[in-house]
Amino acid sequence: MPAAVLNARSAHAAGVQRLLASYRAVPVTAPIRLAKRTSNLFRTRTNTRVPGLDTSGLTNVISIDAAARTADVAGMCTYENLVAETLRYGLAPLVVPQLKTITLGGAVTGLGLESTSFRNGLPHESVLEMDILTGAGDVLTASPTGNSELFRAFPNCYGTLGYTVRLRIELEPVERFVALTHVRFHSLDDLVAAMDGILMTGSLDGVAVDYLDGVVFGADESYLCLGRKTSDPGPVSDYSGQQIYYRSLRHERGVTTDRLTIHDYLWRWDTDWFWCSQAFGAQHPLVRRIWPRTLRRSSTYGKLMRIEQRFHLGDRIEQLHRRPPRERVVQDVEIPIERCAEFLGWFLNNVPIEPIWLCPLRLRGEERWPLYPIRPKQGYVNVGFWSTVPVGSIEGETNRLIEHKVGELDGRKSLYSDSYYSREEFDELYGGDSYRAAKKRYDPDSRLLDLYSKAVQRR
Repeated sequence: MPAAVLNARSAHAAGVQRLLASYRAVPVTAPIRLAKRTSNLFRTRTNTRVPGLDTSGLTNVISIDAAARTADVAGMCTYENLVAETLRYGLAPLVVPQLKTITLGGAVTGLGLESTSFRNGLPHESVLEMDILTGAGDVLTASPTGNSELFRAFPNCYGTLGYTVRLRIELEPVERFVALTHVRFHSLDDLVAAMDGILMTGSLDGVAVDYLDGVVFGADESYLCLGRKTSDPGPVSDYSGQQIYYRSLRHERGVTTDRLTIHDYLWRWDTDWFWCSQAFGAQHPLVRRIWPRTLRRSSTYGKLMRIEQRFHLGDRIEQLHRRPPRERVVQDVEIPIERCAEFLGWFLNNVPIEPIWLCPLRLRGEERWPLYPIRPKQGYVNVGFWSTVPVGSIEGETNRLIEHKVGELDGRKSLYSDSYYSREEFDELYGGDSYRAAKKRYDPDSRLLDLYSKAVQRR
């Protein structure tokens, strides 16, 4: 075994021991949390002054088996660091969530998706096994055949059953470039029909599709972004500089084409946090020229957002202009594809937010995951929208309205942001009985927060 791999495994083992020591040092009456400098959650974080568990040794790629197309990865390793290693071998994770600071463990316990999800499903479906520090203080290896209850309940538990310290995942081959085709639609029905056809056949007009997502700018302007792996040399675009990726999609009719390196394709949305960097002035030409390229990334905008929330800067500005405060509407929802056009039409008529991101998905296998029970073989579209609206007459009025509509259409909502479900609604939607059984077995003393408390009550 190469010395580098031995050293990486030794460093990881030492990191696990430091994590365990920090866990055992926490009084049984004190809350437990991870020590993290960044977070991709949009819920209010409380008790951040409480010392977190030491994850300093759990941030690296442990090893890559190029022949087997697998990687052993520490739970707190970011996809940015993971992809940097796998691309050396012409490989990538089956699903690479679109923001660089998302960790592999976070994407599994909190779900994630991207433009390969129409063929590769969700990140946890490519996990072969994982070592988890449970609420009981044990490090257990969970797989489809060992501690399988924990393995199946872990996706969407948001760390309330434990924390991953190591994951073994599948990888897939990639090419050096991605050839892009941007197809404009003037009808939401036509857009959704095209997505459905690609989900069924993996192609459009006989041309294979390897990557698929889309953007809605309005009822009569939407786009599918089709990507194809290619090794053919040629010029490529660069959207980490003055040009802005989402603006490049827009055209009057028909199709346009583009090319990116595989690295730049995977991180095409990170540079401007999709389009949300506009709120910080980062898309203004003059500001962009002086904004350091290394700071044009989602982690920078996230820090600015947390400063804004801490000091309520947005509401202060609204008050100065004699306008009402604004409600944060930052959500991703999964809608059955046959109801997607209906949801988009309703959303555009009722919620003043655009653009809207679309990401088709279908579970890769036959497995049902109890805490996020979308159906195997069923096509869904992830609809993402991230902005603010004027406050209503009750707390979270627009978010509640969206939750109701998603439920009406037999959809599901991701739990990384604000939620307003009753306990009964939440249990029905997110596998309450299965969760409680796993919680009783793997966190019998409730050292970790309950999922409902973490996802809904912590505001």
